[in-house]
Amino acid sequence: MIRTIRGPGLFVAQFIGAEPPFDSLDGLAGFASGLGFKGLQIPTFDPRILDIALAAESDAYCDEIRGLLAHHSVQITELASQRFGHLLAVHPAYDDIADRFAPPALRGQPTARRHWAGEQLRLAARASARLGVAAHVTFSGSLLWPYFYPYPPFPEGLIEDGFAELARRWRPILDAFDEAGVDLAFELHPGEDLHDGATFERLLAALGGHPRMAILYDPSHLFLQHMDYLGFIDRYHDRIRAFHVKDAEFLRNDRSGVYGGYQDWLDRAGRFRSPGDGQIDFGGIFSRLTRHGYDGWACLEWECCLKNRLDGAREGAAFIARHIIHVTEHAFDAPMRGIHDAAANARLLGLGRDD
Repeated sequence: MIRTIRGPGLFVAQFIGAEPPFDSLDGLAGFASGLGFKGLQIPTFDPRILDIALAAESDAYCDEIRGLLAHHSVQITELASQRFGHLLAVHPAYDDIADRFAPPALRGQPTARRHWAGEQLRLAARASARLGVAAHVTFSGSLLWPYFYPYPPFPEGLIEDGFAELARRWRPILDAFDEAGVDLAFELHPGEDLHDGATFERLLAALGGHPRMAILYDPSHLFLQHMDYLGFIDRYHDRIRAFHVKDAEFLRNDRSGVYGGYQDWLDRAGRFRSPGDGQIDFGGIFSRLTRHGYDGWACLEWECCLKNRLDGAREGAAFIARHIIHVTEHAFDAPMRGIHDAAANARLLGLGRDD
């Protein structure tokens, strides 16, 4: 059944700041509503914006959050915990860098940090349910990213063992989301073990097809891997539960390619852009998602190497609204078909004629 996508929504992580209106949920909600957004995807790492532990336990607090947002005519699209998901599986090569996502008391303690991240994800499951949202957004973490390119050749079974361990760590989290009645949508992202369809399938298989394991569809990450991001929707539509509207471009050149040459974003061949400024076919994306019955949110994620975030948000709200397809209630040629008439159909088929 075709359905109308909800939106526009705004992922507010890149807009949180030290000054009003970006230092509180009330301010962010007013800012977003003023630009035409109807929903907020809210990160869980900043207690100024959302106290995830309190939301997991308190109906009164969740009612307060919903009321605050309703005052601005917006609602929660999803909660997002990419930082916690990443900390659930960190290769030792990235320990010091990943520590910045953990409380100071846990830095330099990778096992304690991982257990803390797992508990934050369990809180996020309960908070999502208490706030009445159907899906939650996260990263998978990565034990295998240093080996994404098969040279030097790695030992036989390394990849299988890596995904088995990843499944061991994620199974209790996914079970917690199942108990809460919330889908867990992994953002497929380079730097994470789940970064394309093949890696998603590996973990899904290792988890026995867990019913709560889902996908956040972000075409920018697929486009920059030179994937068929439209065909991806056809293949995985039954697992897509969230959608980031983020554009990208790949400027082929004679100096660097998909790996980026260790350059800043501005100088890379592949780089993120504001919606409409890149090369992604969003008309095709919205059509495919609508065709397959996706009725979740379309949320702007602003990450552009050129345009400032305020212009990106203002233009992005209008861009998403323009692309949402309000589905038809009946086929355009329905009035010409008439009602079922078996005798008339028999005549049209030439049935029952003497000759």
